[in-house]
Amino acid sequence: MISDTSAFLTQFVRHPLATGAVLPSGLTLARDITAAVPRAGHPLVVELGPGTGAFTRAIQQRLAGRGRHLAVELNPAFATDLARRHPTVEVVRADAAALPELLAERQVASADVVVSGLPWAAFPARRQQAILDAVVGALGPGGVFTTFAYRHALPTRPARRFQWLLAGAFDEVTVGRTVWTNLPPALVYHCRRPLHRDP
Repeated sequence: MISDTSAFLTQFVRHPLATGAVLPSGLTLARDITAAVPRAGHPLVVELGPGTGAFTRAIQQRLAGRGRHLAVELNPAFATDLARRHPTVEVVRADAAALPELLAERQVASADVVVSGLPWAAFPARRQQAILDAVVGALGPGGVFTTFAYRHALPTRPARRFQWLLAGAFDEVTVGRTVWTNLPPALVYHCRRPLHRDP
């Protein structure tokens, strides 16, 4: 959508490290990254960094009115617009690193699925670790975490570090196909069974 592209570009110019992309994600990538959202039952799905809502729409389609959808967005412009476009989604303007506290405030024990649109390769090591720890702390034992990476960024040090962090945080990490039609091309990490640390 032109409006989404314009909004994304504006926020990228204003906050390049926080936004991390020039264009919103495409439909095929949105379908791949939300494939873990159950089509039955009443799951709690948490979305991190929804931006203009490319993944939000796909999550809502899969939920089809069931369960609960919590979207955590730090950017105030994105959060306001997302809440207006998706009134049934619980949009929270907050830092993704505070996810366990956000769930506790809502008296929720854990999330079933966490879908991330965050720009991991743009984050320094401590930021990557803090948010990933929050994701692991928010998921139940059978929880699933999905996130994506741009193909061209995979050889970079932050991207390789993030892959290493994922391997240490989940019992199973699989890499999906490259979505060449996305701009830029991207792939999805499907992470299952979080390895919770002993207190």
